[in-house]
Amino acid sequence: LRYAEELNQRYGTNDYSPLLMVAEHHSQEQVYEIYRAADICMVTSLHDGMNLVAKEFVAARDDEQGVLLLSTFAGASRELLEALIVNPYDTAMTSEALLQALTMTPDEQRERMRPMREMVRNNNVYRWAGSMLLDAARLRKRGDLGRVTGNGERPSNNNVISMFERTRKAVS
Repeated sequence: LRYAEELNQRYGTNDYSPLLMVAEHHSQEQVYEIYRAADICMVTSLHDGMNLVAKEFVAARDDEQGVLLLSTFAGASRELLEALIVNPYDTAMTSEALLQALTMTPDEQRERMRPMREMVRNNNVYRWAGSMLLDAARLRKRGDLGRVTGNGERPSNNNVISMFERTRKAVS
């Protein structure tokens, strides 16, 4: 928070703060409005699995505007390829990407946002669950499921099949 205040004092004016730090809980609707109002979303994780902030920002931008600046160490960087991907340890690279984001034309923003929105739309929780169930079914068929679950017990065939059927119906 201190750094945000320093940057705002240095680069802001009485009427403008270049950096807005949000360090409190907000409702889902409020977060959506924040994503919609943002010109840039910076996710500069040093390590994470699948950062949902990046995907939520993209999902909220049905106006196809805004720029996603994403750490190469964020799991989402492997899927959101049109984001500006940076190594957050490289301050020069991050600064250059931030300048690029700040000066990006609306047309380029749209060209980048469209495929990211398509990826988020297509790779949803139903597809993920379906792929997990298909992987489990393949492991079961090979006889490897007990090894993966760690306890040597196999789940009931009926449970796996019914979960797969429910997921398949939800996706289609």
